[in-house]
Amino acid sequence: MIDKICTYLTNRIRKEMPEVDDERAEIIMYGLQNIIGELPKGIIILIIAYLLGIFELTLISILIIAPYRCFSGGVHMKTHIGCITYTLILYSGSALIGKYVVLSGIIKYITAFIIWAFCMIMIKFYAPADTENVPILRKKERKQKQIFSYIILTIEFIIALTINNPIITSIIIFGDLLQTLTITRLAYNITDNKYGHEVYANI
Repeated sequence: MIDKICTYLTNRIRKEMPEVDDERAEIIMYGLQNIIGELPKGIIILIIAYLLGIFELTLISILIIAPYRCFSGGVHMKTHIGCITYTLILYSGSALIGKYVVLSGIIKYITAFIIWAFCMIMIKFYAPADTENVPILRKKERKQKQIFSYIILTIEFIIALTINNPIITSIIIFGDLLQTLTITRLAYNITDNKYGHEVYANI
């Protein structure tokens, strides 16, 4: 249904703007699929979060993880059901971990440091983790997104260690860990994704 709506809108745009070629039309189509597809997906995820009793914590996890994901990238599911499931695990899963896994004392600092170090290494190797549909090919853009990934991750971990709220601390630490795992080659292999810059570099 969503694909039909996006195809119709893309064709209308091409009719009104004849200068839009096949390549630009494909980009427009992809953008419309993301915009239109995100709304029902977001509603479904928040409804499930509400039923699980973690509505507010899921909203917090979205606010924490989304900026980091924006720059570090990560896998994308190929079906709407897969995408909903994946997003639910990422955001509501982080909220559940934050609710039930309490880090305190020296354990909090050791855990945070180990996970932060792991994430920084993964950023170095894989961020920004692009896809075939939206490849990031310009070296300057890739470098900028990688730098912002380092900065956002580090700022969030500093907040995690200084804020006086163990739930939010756990959401930051484990949420950013889950997001970092989505940029790894293992995650791409499991979900049958390919790094866009690698695909187009070989063409």
